[in-house]
Amino acid sequence: MSRPPGNTPPIWLYDGVCVLCSGGVRYTLKHERNDAMRFVAIQSREGRELARAHGIDADDPESFLFVENGIALPKSDGVLALIRHLDGPARLLLAGRILPRALRDWLYDRVARNRYRLFGRKASCEMPDPAQRHRFSLPEAS
Repeated sequence: MSRPPGNTPPIWLYDGVCVLCSGGVRYTLKHERNDAMRFVAIQSREGRELARAHGIDADDPESFLFVENGIALPKSDGVLALIRHLDGPARLLLAGRILPRALRDWLYDRVARNRYRLFGRKASCEMPDPAQRHRFSLPEAS
């Protein structure tokens, strides 16, 4: 029997070679309230399949994707949905909800297009800490 969408943990599809994205994953691991979120690098087999399932080009991963309760939330909507799962100062960014989505996504696109130049790029995806490794894959259907 497969797990109902409401019982699946949230999934963050991220760019595993992006320094900004990897830093965001480390921050999330530290500040997530319920330690349930899963992280999938777009460069992985699972990541490429998840990207394809949601219409994202895995070879040009400018888009942020957060999947919650079976609903794919791209760009700024995804970022804000992820932040709702965190404690700490990142929650201040939720004030961005007052901005129109078009403006939020425009700002998101500017950072996404320039993230390697601004923050750097790694040669390969970072290996997760062994204690957190189970969170770096898609959940098994039950």
